[in-house]
Amino acid sequence: MSGLSFAMIVATLLWVPLPALADQITVAAAADLTFAFKDVAAKFQQQSGDIVKLSFGSSGNFFSQIQNGAPFDLFFSADIGYAKKLEAAGLIEPGSLYEYAIGKIVLWVPNASKLDVSKGLAILSDPSINKIAIANPEHAPYGRAAMAAMKHAGIYDQLKDKIVLGENISQTAQFVQSGSADIGIVALSLAISPTMKDTGKYFEIPGADYPAIEQAAVIVKSSKKKDLARKFLSFLRTPEIVALMEHYGFAVPKQAIGASAPALQ
Repeated sequence: MSGLSFAMIVATLLWVPLPALADQITVAAAADLTFAFKDVAAKFQQQSGDIVKLSFGSSGNFFSQIQNGAPFDLFFSADIGYAKKLEAAGLIEPGSLYEYAIGKIVLWVPNASKLDVSKGLAILSDPSINKIAIANPEHAPYGRAAMAAMKHAGIYDQLKDKIVLGENISQTAQFVQSGSADIGIVALSLAISPTMKDTGKYFEIPGADYPAIEQAAVIVKSSKKKDLARKFLSFLRTPEIVALMEHYGFAVPKQAIGASAPALQ
């Protein structure tokens, strides 16, 4: 091989672009986001090449973990209250808190059930019901909403001994799916998810029956990937992802649509 040919090969190799190394953020997300965010993360990775590592659970538990230094970059809470408490404690990146969705609750039973959920919360008084599944209201916002709706209907006190508590809203749904409970109050986003929409029946509980489930995201102050976290937040505001969130039953506040992610101060 001549010296000239060798030099040309080397020059060509130097101009070949190297594949960009994928970056990654770790996201703590409320359990009601399980199916929606799996789709969101997949689309984000497809379009950006970056990876979103998802952990799902109860908002209250994640709140405690972040207080104790858990290494999350982003926290998507099902209760804006937890996000505001982290902000007050100085544990989020200033200016990063924003409300991304409003959740909804439904009554849900398997297809084989003879219970008529279209009767609404009144069906919970049916004598054939032995166990009613809700998420633990101590740390799950959907559990607090379920309890509030039952109290609004004036049936909580007479039924409280039949209530079984899920650690989070996903486990609550599993209780009903498995037959461990006769009926459950779960997130609409789960009731219409791929694993539940064809296996059960649901009735949406009117929003006026319980306090709004305002959901908020924050960038954790200790994050080393704040730029990528902001990129992910901005991605959530695109029309495609707003439509996806609405497809999963979330209401998306107008201020969360179209704008870029909050600037970090």
